[in-house]
Amino acid sequence: MILIDNKAPTFAGVQTYKKGADFSKTNLSDYAGKWLVLFFYPRDFTFICPTELKGFAKHEPEFKALNCEVLAASTDSEWCHKAWFERDLPDVTYPILADTSLKIARDYQVLNEESGEAQRGLFIINPEGVVKYALVSAGSVGRSVKEVLRVLEALQSGQLCPMEWEPGQQTLGKA
Repeated sequence: MILIDNKAPTFAGVQTYKKGADFSKTNLSDYAGKWLVLFFYPRDFTFICPTELKGFAKHEPEFKALNCEVLAASTDSEWCHKAWFERDLPDVTYPILADTSLKIARDYQVLNEESGEAQRGLFIINPEGVVKYALVSAGSVGRSVKEVLRVLEALQSGQLCPMEWEPGQQTLGKA
């Protein structure tokens, strides 16, 4: 199980698709010094996944304003990503990992070993490479990007944040 406050499982040289840059290699270390939202989704060309990918794209400026990068991953190939994004997701500009070896999904413990696809896992990793938040949900339920932003801001506050806390509200003091 991925444990909070432990180093995030590392990865290096993973083939990645990004609109405008096509293919490149990505390492977890590329995000050192920044917050990172790493999220896994099951497959390209599906029904719920594009709603999430579009949602993260719509809110990408808000993540950037919080010194946070967005990185998605699935076990589909970079060629599959490219075909799907060019056809259905022209507004998604953040990079998508092609975890064809299944190693990253396995290391983050979101791999469905029977189907070879990732479950819906999401991890917030701090600038030092430490996992601060982890969520894995049923494949039939999409995630809330607004909730991810709220949690990110709560983590960045360094404060104790009560249930339903929103940025700008009073916290319970230092964590």
